[in-house]
Amino acid sequence: MSTLDRVLKDALQLSPEQQEMLLKILQNRYHENRRAEIATDAQQTLANFHTGKFRPQSAQDVISALRGVS
Repeated sequence: MSTLDRVLKDALQLSPEQQEMLLKILQNRYHENRRAEIATDAQQTLANFHTGKFRPQSAQDVISALRGVS
């Protein structure tokens, strides 16, 4: 049995109130982790920009590049 299967089996043994609490805890931790990942990525991107790895561009130039328009 995989770890996920065991976790799900154990979670189903909880009362409905505990299951709801578990869901909220998992959602909160997921969101916290995603925010931390996004913040780390943003810090790295800013560091790259400040060291000259990216050049300043207008919003219109970025949109055109994303659309494949020259």
